[in-house]
Amino acid sequence: MTPIRWTLALDQDRMPTLSSRTSGGPTVSDIELNRALWEQLVTAHSEATSDYYDVEGFLAGKSVLGEICIDEVGAVDGVDLLHLQCHFGLDSLDWARRGARVTGVDFSPAAIALARELALRAGLPATFVEADAQRLPESLDGQFDVVFASYGALCWIGDLDAWFGGAWRALRPGGRLVLVELHPISLAVDSVDPLVFGEPLTGAAPHVDRWEDSYAGGASVSQDYVAFPHGLGEIVTAAARSGLIIESLTDYVAESQEHRSDVMTRGDDGKYRLRIGGQDMPLTYALQARRQFE
Repeated sequence: MTPIRWTLALDQDRMPTLSSRTSGGPTVSDIELNRALWEQLVTAHSEATSDYYDVEGFLAGKSVLGEICIDEVGAVDGVDLLHLQCHFGLDSLDWARRGARVTGVDFSPAAIALARELALRAGLPATFVEADAQRLPESLDGQFDVVFASYGALCWIGDLDAWFGGAWRALRPGGRLVLVELHPISLAVDSVDPLVFGEPLTGAAPHVDRWEDSYAGGASVSQDYVAFPHGLGEIVTAAARSGLIIESLTDYVAESQEHRSDVMTRGDDGKYRLRIGGQDMPLTYALQARRQFE
């Protein structure tokens, strides 16, 4: 199973306790603040020497997609696929290498510029569009068989209705949304022994804090940001409210890469788990939903 990369710093020694504010959805300043962070992270991640973003390895033919994503999306040869919040495009280009006709969307100009450069270097056809995933351009409406997003996407989304509504609009009738995301439980547990919960599981206000370091190694980044915690019920309800038909919701309790050294343990099979009271807690979930035929 290919190691999974994360787009949210999870190590407790890297991510300080977040403070809340009372307002609800995203503001223009929230989006600009987060964009400034990701502009810096593009440089840090593309220059990192860790396996999180192995640019040279990918260009040499290495797959960067995780097994869960590959299994949930399935065969993509000849499929029109829209990748939301694609960062600088490694996963997008992996889908292209597997035969998809790929369009990647990200709100960071630096990310889109680098994604286009990497597409040229890899010799892979792909289109990259600079846009906020909560405000997808109308030119993308009805163009895709699959809309895909993964790992640490929704924590940056203050307006779930806009995000899922944009995904619905981008799909052709019969097309699928595939979302592979961090489970709220895996984010909420601060300590296993004793059991301590930190981040709320649902209904939380936006969190304002300062990002320090870089979870993928490389250059250190210091920047204020705003995160939006969402419970699983909120997420599934927003998907259904958009008009998408929910087909499956799958929990995954094992990962091949350790990403929370403070709470995860490695089993005899080499995979890492979050065990509480002798039970494996979900680390990841996969939501599959479809735009119905009209």
